[in-house]
Amino acid sequence: MSVFPDSCSLLGFAGFSGSGKTTLLRHLVALLSQRQLRIGIIKHTHHDVEQDQPGKDSFELRHAGARQCLLAGPQRSILTYENIEATEPDLNESLSRLSLKQLDLVLIEGFRDQAINKIEIHRPQFGKPLLCLTDPHIIAVATDDPNLAAPVPLLDLNNTKVIADTIEQWWQAGRLQEVVSSAV
Repeated sequence: MSVFPDSCSLLGFAGFSGSGKTTLLRHLVALLSQRQLRIGIIKHTHHDVEQDQPGKDSFELRHAGARQCLLAGPQRSILTYENIEATEPDLNESLSRLSLKQLDLVLIEGFRDQAINKIEIHRPQFGKPLLCLTDPHIIAVATDDPNLAAPVPLLDLNNTKVIADTIEQWWQAGRLQEVVSSAV
């Protein structure tokens, strides 16, 4: 559980493109949310993204020069930040934009080189190296090969319920890193 009243835990997911990170996360978010955990997501992308569409007020206001645009609605709100320069996103800056005190656990896809606890998603048939051999922050490997030789525990990639159980146990035991929400 969270050690600090205004904190939440972090868990990253690392793997090469096409390994199934997003598919696994989609299932885990559903399972962990059903267990009443308040889940946040940060997904790293190397591509330019657009969540809005031309003709909508928020799109037009942003493209008129607004650096930040919050579209606030009764069901959901969407916050868009324009970067001054095209640079790789910073995990700490991304975390600072979330309302961490409203979350129990932030699942982070990508940010592979960050010093946070991570589950590696690995499919040997893709011929990619195991990241856990060089990343001391990987605490388990989710794989479809039960005989994979790895220096960390293996999780069955095809059994998302067991992976969700493991994550919930880590969270309850305080094994995941905490990030404290800044006072707002």
